[in-house]
Amino acid sequence: MDSDRRSAPVERLEVVDTGRRRRWSEDEKLKIVLESLQAPRQVAATARRYGVSRSLLLRWRRSFRPEPRDTAGQPGFVPAMVVAESGPPPCPVAPANSGGSIEIEFAAGARMRITGTVDAATLKAAVAALADGRLR
Repeated sequence: MDSDRRSAPVERLEVVDTGRRRRWSEDEKLKIVLESLQAPRQVAATARRYGVSRSLLLRWRRSFRPEPRDTAGQPGFVPAMVVAESGPPPCPVAPANSGGSIEIEFAAGARMRITGTVDAATLKAAVAALADGRLR
């Protein structure tokens, strides 16, 4: 860095201590958050008024957001369990007069659609082949 002769050398360097971090009480934070919610587009103006960053104010707003009351009623994934076959020999998956279909989507993005009647052994072999990547 001393190879640049055009700039003046530093003669005096002053370090200014800004003090400790501000400590906002929960009541003060709540007051600021409520003020930022008064009208649209008030986050930046409120943050400037109190000398905090927008990201900190947004973090405070998220922390004061009410939590969802009941997550049991929300849609989600149902856990599935694969068990070993035991018992009677394989039988058709659906009744012969059924015209239904089933679609299986694998994590790799592959899909398998089965329409009509298929015996369990054939279905099991096809699913295993698709899951192993042998079928495309």
